Amino acid sequence: MRKASIDTLRKVLTKPLIVTILFICVYTKLLKVMFLRVFISNRSSKPIYEQIKDQVKEAIFSDDLRENDLLPSIRQLAKDLKISVITTARAYNDLEEEGFIVNVQGKGCYVLPKNMDIARENVLLKVESALADAAAAAKAGGISKSEVAKMLNTIYKEEHHE
Repeated sequence: MRKASIDTLRKVLTKPLIVTILFICVYTKLLKVMFLRVFISNRSSKPIYEQIKDQVKEAIFSDDLRENDLLPSIRQLAKDLKISVITTARAYNDLEEEGFIVNVQGKGCYVLPKNMDIARENVLLKVESALADAAAAAKAGGISKSEVAKMLNTIYKEEHHE
């Protein structure tokens, strides 16, 4: 932590308890915004705005981002990722249209409550993709559908202690 931050923290801690609590809450919110990690790949076949959307959605589904969390501003995210503001604006606009975030004019973009139907659909999509990969590998290896089903049942029982 930098010296200026330590000095600021010392000053705040000498204030009444309510001011200290308020400071800690605001500081924690700011840290959370600063630590939203979005990585883009120029080698990906997905457009950059899609990569951003997917990662923000994943952060919401995994509870890394929760209801009312503040996202980085469009300009700040563009600057951090060294991409166009138009690209980040597109990602945020799509996320808002899909019901994941809300843009509060002059205050920023906030995470909306998680839609459980969308969350379930996201999990189903992941499972379907993993099963498609497993089926392709099984076919390539000459493993029958019934053998794959037995493996899945065994894995499911082990994971869920059934």
